[in-house]
Amino acid sequence: MKTARYWTATDNNAVQCELCPHRCLIAEGRRGRCQVRLNQGGVLLAETWGHPIAMQVDPIEKKPLNHFLPGTQVFSLGTRGCNLSCRFCQNWELSHPDRERPRTGEVLVPEDVAQWAVTRGIPSVAATYNEPTVWAEYALDIADACHEKGVRMVAVSSGYFAEASRLDFFNKMDAVNVDVKSFRDDFYRRLCGARLAPVLETLLCIRRETSCWLEVTTLLIPGENDSEAELDELTAWVAEHLGVDTPLHFSAFHPAGEMADVPRTPIATLRRARERALANGLQHVYVGNLAGQPEGTTTFCPGCGARLVTREGWGAERDGLDSAGACIQCGRVCAGVWT
Repeated sequence: MKTARYWTATDNNAVQCELCPHRCLIAEGRRGRCQVRLNQGGVLLAETWGHPIAMQVDPIEKKPLNHFLPGTQVFSLGTRGCNLSCRFCQNWELSHPDRERPRTGEVLVPEDVAQWAVTRGIPSVAATYNEPTVWAEYALDIADACHEKGVRMVAVSSGYFAEASRLDFFNKMDAVNVDVKSFRDDFYRRLCGARLAPVLETLLCIRRETSCWLEVTTLLIPGENDSEAELDELTAWVAEHLGVDTPLHFSAFHPAGEMADVPRTPIATLRRARERALANGLQHVYVGNLAGQPEGTTTFCPGCGARLVTREGWGAERDGLDSAGACIQCGRVCAGVWT
């Protein structure tokens, strides 16, 4: 454990956590809503610091990040806890651990995480699997250690940060994929125990105030967030506020959690969403989480339409980009981080 950032002391040894929009008021001896920030003697502790419980080497495309070092590997880590309570969560036991379960095991310090990547020639480390907001202190320290050794740091996040923490966090990330659950506040309230506005504020912060490479994902759940009107509003907002060159991923829902009775997302829905996004001007729209290899996985040049990156499964072949990320056919630079 380590003393947390982003909190203030209040009366009777309670603390006010300022990390995320929930702003939990935590009594002494209690944890916040995320279940991993503990008030011990009037001091807020980050219980997850140094204790990853999920570690794996993944393709960077699995995050998904399609315009960030395609075809490379990323050392992925996750801890426990989450500040959302999505009814369709596929990692509930990881994200919502038993409050009384002790944190055990050896500490993996940030410097060792970075060295592990360097030794194996892996160019980036990812804060992923569970929500990195709730282990921000550990992720930030890992980012510092990685940058000292020339390793990039990326994150996969719901974007549910407070104003006090979001700029610190994303200034230290080289890339992020933010999961926009829906473009409806009602969806966030009913199914995630959260609100939409802070997520949009985080997206605008990343785009306007940091150099962090941004991609966005929306999991399409039949009957919940896949209407024509919502898809039109979401994709138009991304194009206008984040830029037409922002990669947008539509992912297929698979029954999980408390929504095991909801059917899988039809391929036709993903195609319809992609077509709407392209019609609203977005240049790079992808579909994923489906068996087989449907259309919507290849990166094309927004200038001449040439094939730039071909993907099959989790593999990626840069067959149309030069070393600077320019199309070898017309010379137009494709937005992304390519080297």
